[in-house]
Amino acid sequence: MSTKTLTIENHDETVADGIVLIDFWADWCGPCKQFAPVFEKASEQHGDITFAKVDTEDQRQLAASYGITSIPTLVGYRDGIPIFAQPGALPGQVLEDVISQVRALDMEAVKKDYAEAVAKQAAGTDEAVSAE
Repeated sequence: MSTKTLTIENHDETVADGIVLIDFWADWCGPCKQFAPVFEKASEQHGDITFAKVDTEDQRQLAASYGITSIPTLVGYRDGIPIFAQPGALPGQVLEDVISQVRALDMEAVKKDYAEAVAKQAAGTDEAVSAE
């Protein structure tokens, strides 16, 4: 499977289900060019994973929403939950290890922890608003 171009318009739909790995990159970035064939090879070996690329020059708003300050940056999702983010050009073996770890996650526990974190953050936001 080849990589998919990720944009602000197709982002939410793309990350909603399954495992999604996103490569934030730019054409002028040397380490991005190093990582590109590693990412592409992994996409060919793991047809059940969505591999997406974000051109940070073209999709500035999307990159900013992630707080991307260094490229390449790899972001991972599983079932709509962000579970991994790391800047730097990963070697093939490290990317394979990341994929193995993402596959091995206990998603029931992750979903529970994520829901608690979102609720806690929302409660903090409500308290800040009511204090004004």
